[in-house]
Amino acid sequence: MAAKVFESIGKFGLALAVAGGVVNSALYNVDAGHRAVIFDRFRGVQDIVVGEGTHFLIPWVQKPIIFDCRSRPRNVPVITGSKDLQNVNITLRILFRPVASQLPRIFTSIGEDYDERVLPSITTEILKSVVARFDAGELITQRELVSRQVSDDLTERAATFGLILDDVSLTHLTFGKEFTEAVEAKQVAQQEAERARFVVEKVSIQPDGRSLSPLSPALSFPICWVAWKFIICHPFFRDNRKGLEGIVLLQLVPESSGASQGYVELCSEITEG
Repeated sequence: MAAKVFESIGKFGLALAVAGGVVNSALYNVDAGHRAVIFDRFRGVQDIVVGEGTHFLIPWVQKPIIFDCRSRPRNVPVITGSKDLQNVNITLRILFRPVASQLPRIFTSIGEDYDERVLPSITTEILKSVVARFDAGELITQRELVSRQVSDDLTERAATFGLILDDVSLTHLTFGKEFTEAVEAKQVAQQEAERARFVVEKVSIQPDGRSLSPLSPALSFPICWVAWKFIICHPFFRDNRKGLEGIVLLQLVPESSGASQGYVELCSEITEG
């Protein structure tokens, strides 16, 4: 009698375990911010998008594919060329999420890794197109305009794949080594030109604002020769020789000293050489 009772309990327990396993395999959970697409072995991908919560399916026939529909960040680095053929390194930060109602189409046509397949390619395409409209200087001075055009074009392009871009921003923008060195050299040249202009003004104007009177021949030659040689060797004087030559000669070199011709010869020798 006792053996039959234990046998009945064993059978009941086994049946209960099997039933529990079947029920467990027929349930699945969709977490907050996620959606599910059902793949049926007989009918394929279903058009219904399942929301958050616990749901039933047919075990071994249906399979849920869970998608994260929350905004996620992604950085896409791109190397492209500007309008004036300068190499530009740009990193674009994108906040993206899929359109929930288009998840069946996304899964069917692209796959679960849609972000890996779509975002790098369309980002590179749009960035190359937009950056090519601006030269290197405009990319810096009109960065807000560049960012806005990239955002508008990329948002429109991503919509064709069922993606929503919540934010698009340029986080990194650098140029090639040659361009950077050229900009630094230009800044140094501008600083040197300002210093040369200051030297010219200093030697030609007294503290009270009056022009300097010609120095005596005995004193003017050694002093002015050094100042004049420094000025005419400077790149600023070379670029503006016609405008500055006469001014400095009139202030520093008296005609009666007989040194004017020497200064002119020195100027011609250095600037032409």
